[in-house]
Amino acid sequence: MNSRRPQRRSRRFLKWGLVLGLFLALTVSCMAPLSGAADRLALLSQQDNADVGLAGAGSSADIPPRMLEAYKNAVQLIGSRVPHCRGMRWPVLAGIAKVESNHASGRYIASDGDIRPKIYGVLLNGSGAGGNTSVFTDTDGGKWDGTASGERAVGPFQFMPATWESTGQDGNKDGDRDPHNADDAALGAAVYLCGRGRNLRKAGQLRAAIFQYNHSNEYVANVSGWISQYSAAAGAGGSGGLKGVSGKARTVLEAALSQRGTPYSWGGGNAAGKSTGSCCSPSGKSGAGIEGFDCSGLTTFAFARAGIRLPRTAAAQAGRGRRIPASAGQGALHPGDLVFFGYAQGRDSTIYHVGIYLGGGQMVNAARPGTFVRQDPVDAMPGYAGGARLL
Repeated sequence: MNSRRPQRRSRRFLKWGLVLGLFLALTVSCMAPLSGAADRLALLSQQDNADVGLAGAGSSADIPPRMLEAYKNAVQLIGSRVPHCRGMRWPVLAGIAKVESNHASGRYIASDGDIRPKIYGVLLNGSGAGGNTSVFTDTDGGKWDGTASGERAVGPFQFMPATWESTGQDGNKDGDRDPHNADDAALGAAVYLCGRGRNLRKAGQLRAAIFQYNHSNEYVANVSGWISQYSAAAGAGGSGGLKGVSGKARTVLEAALSQRGTPYSWGGGNAAGKSTGSCCSPSGKSGAGIEGFDCSGLTTFAFARAGIRLPRTAAAQAGRGRRIPASAGQGALHPGDLVFFGYAQGRDSTIYHVGIYLGGGQMVNAARPGTFVRQDPVDAMPGYAGGARLL
């Protein structure tokens, strides 16, 4: 009987530990509240993208022009490689490349598409570097990945050498298939995503294509968020959706949109701008070594540009301005409104997340650890709890 007492005590401590964790999440959190949130975010983002059907319109400020050219070039050529593929568009390729290499950030991209220095992933030798503990033996003798001692992903789309051998394409028509060339890599990625002829306008097939690229629901959610952002940019002709928005609302939205691509940092950001965060989110992610924003840090910064001071947490920000109840629907929101998400309808104390409404069902969003400030559908986060109008 005595042996059971420590177990009951442990359960009691565990219970209060979970309560404390929930309390901390409610007072500070800017991430999805449940473990299945990544799956829901992926699904909702894909639903938003399902029938956009964009092939070559628009642009986005964080993509180098030569990389964007490669993505659009691949869209034009995919019909000759996978005739039955439908719905391939440049935001799909941009979403993958954003997550894989940040569009070859920091590299020189020549007019012919060659990227220098070449982009190599970590050596996949089971060391755990880069989060991968699997061991991949060498398949290319260093031809593509520069080493014969193992395997590492290559190029802006981070192909494994064996996959490139079977999928690689000559996108710039120079007679060579090089994963370190923007045109070749983009067309190879398009072929790989299309498979034997997927219809990428359909949410389920788009999700399957992204999941095939990397077997991770979190990866699918992250890529889907970027596809949504780039689709919105393309649909708006690159205007960022601010047509007709003026005054302080425009000031706030321009400030928030200027931070697209900035990393999420738990506890990061303030009225002056991005900053290193703190440890730790409910999922155990630390922002201490990341300079960026969490959700309420981003809103604090953006509204400060318009001369409006906000409290630091999402729940506290819900007490400012004129409250717009969830029952009024998203149609009651105006560009520049704060958008809230909570655990329990009608209880502002349970609000865990905040974004800034952009219009057209979109918001500027610092979603959760491992992502970047981006444009998302309002429906991308669960528990819509209405908004607040401060402008």
